[in-house]
Amino acid sequence: MTNTTDPKHTNSHVSVHSRHSPSMPAPAHLPDSMMSSVGVLPEDKRLILFTRHSLRERSDGNGFASYQLPLTPRGRVLAKSWGRWLAGHLPYSLDVDSLSSPIGRCIDTAMLMQQGAGLSRSIVHQSLLVEPGSLVTDPEIANPIFKEIGVLNFINRFLQNNLEGTKNPYQGGLDILSLFYQHQPQPGHMLLAVSHDTLLSAFLAVMLDFIEIDWNDWPKMMEGVFLWFDEGAFEKVNANLIWRGEHYIRPVSHLLESYYSASGFGSDKLLLPSEVKWD
Repeated sequence: MTNTTDPKHTNSHVSVHSRHSPSMPAPAHLPDSMMSSVGVLPEDKRLILFTRHSLRERSDGNGFASYQLPLTPRGRVLAKSWGRWLAGHLPYSLDVDSLSSPIGRCIDTAMLMQQGAGLSRSIVHQSLLVEPGSLVTDPEIANPIFKEIGVLNFINRFLQNNLEGTKNPYQGGLDILSLFYQHQPQPGHMLLAVSHDTLLSAFLAVMLDFIEIDWNDWPKMMEGVFLWFDEGAFEKVNANLIWRGEHYIRPVSHLLESYYSASGFGSDKLLLPSEVKWD
């Protein structure tokens, strides 16, 4: 990853003492990083797991995955096993309605994880977890570029605010972050949100203040980030993230400052969803 050079936007990075010693092996084919992350989760937070869907059929060689591609049989087993593991090993209840991209493989991932946890909650289809609808504002412009340059170059150009037909990157990150802020579960509960690699990679890069990523940074299938917020109004809280076993703290105020600086707009131009309450 390439970090921005402005030190005032550098993320706080702190270690968290291990609280959970997994007593059962991880589900087969689960990315190793997820075990590293669950081992350092705090207790009694309003926890959210923002994850890529489970294993799907192969895409083309340029990273373009048709929305028709389903989960593989192995991917269905993984999603269900992971839901069962989380319900049995974390001090968190998964008895919360889930959020999902409206694409079948994401809905199926959420459903199977719920089944593994012994639950059958609503799965709310969320347009901010799919493209177009989240980062892409004009698919007629953005889609041909995506197919021409490939997914990694597409995301890096988005992060550098050098891509027509998309939002400012900070706007994109804030929109997704505010969605999670609005849907925080009760303390001691965990909300599941299932999406795609492009959105998860872009969100993480914005949150961690990087303007370039490579394939090593790319989220694997069924890999996700745990996050929670401090108590308070949205623009004043810290967003806490556990990604690949490391804890990062990102003040929302820093994201807002970066947005205003990059866009040249004032606070009246930030298009946060209306449900976000400001002091």
